[in-house]
Amino acid sequence: MAIRVYKPTTPARRKTSILDHSDLNKVRPLKSLSRCKKKRSGRNNQGRITVRHQGGGAKRLLRVIDFKQEKYDIPGRVASIEYDPNRNASIALVHYFDGDKRYIIAPVGLRVDSQIVSSVKNFQLRIGNRFPLEMIPAGTLVHNVEIEPGKGGKIARSAGSGITLMDVEGKYAQLKMPSGEIRLVPRGSFASIGQVSNVDYKNIRWGKAGRMRHLGIRPTVRGKVMNPVDHPHGGGEGKNPIGLKKGPKNIYGKKALGVKTRRAYRVSDKLIISRRKTGKR
Repeated sequence: MAIRVYKPTTPARRKTSILDHSDLNKVRPLKSLSRCKKKRSGRNNQGRITVRHQGGGAKRLLRVIDFKQEKYDIPGRVASIEYDPNRNASIALVHYFDGDKRYIIAPVGLRVDSQIVSSVKNFQLRIGNRFPLEMIPAGTLVHNVEIEPGKGGKIARSAGSGITLMDVEGKYAQLKMPSGEIRLVPRGSFASIGQVSNVDYKNIRWGKAGRMRHLGIRPTVRGKVMNPVDHPHGGGEGKNPIGLKKGPKNIYGKKALGVKTRRAYRVSDKLIISRRKTGKR
């Protein structure tokens, strides 16, 4: 999927680009696999904001995505590749030979009328097929990977994501994540072959704030322009610094920027062989 650049007819359009959806099927979502999405604007059941910078946005229908694909040894035909407003990757509607229909995340190279299958016995190295990690050859690029067998895919589900299967040894498979982190996952966890579609999504130039509002993202206000009652950085005259604090803090008074926030002694720590590569500030 390529990037299409607008003609500079206005100042906002001059820096704006979008994804070219000409290769997608322009069809309405399947009614049986669609749900109403209620807007919560970052609020909990008491009406209080628990997640900031959310609200507004265009109306959407939720597509029910099958992250497990547990219909083993039943081939399916890709009926259409569709746009999903709830995620940055494309989705594919699969018609299985037993009459069932399901949405899956579409990988790069998946085409209409392609056949896919999930299996625990018969391996076929083909884009979109789904197998346990212990059956997949080392060096293969996979996506929609389970952390625990049978729980459904949890990692590598966003546009352009792909995990490299490095090795299978003992009870675990060794995976190299998109961040560079190397971690262990049970060898019986399922994964789909290929890289998630919409690789060029990261190259979009949004151009104006209004496009973020259409996505349901509200503005982020800097703490130093707030009042002291609203933020630890607030107060002062003009372009005032944050004061005599040892370092920047978030709106809740906790340390921010450059401070490790991962909880110590997590159970999954023993499954991480190499941490992700972080750039120097």
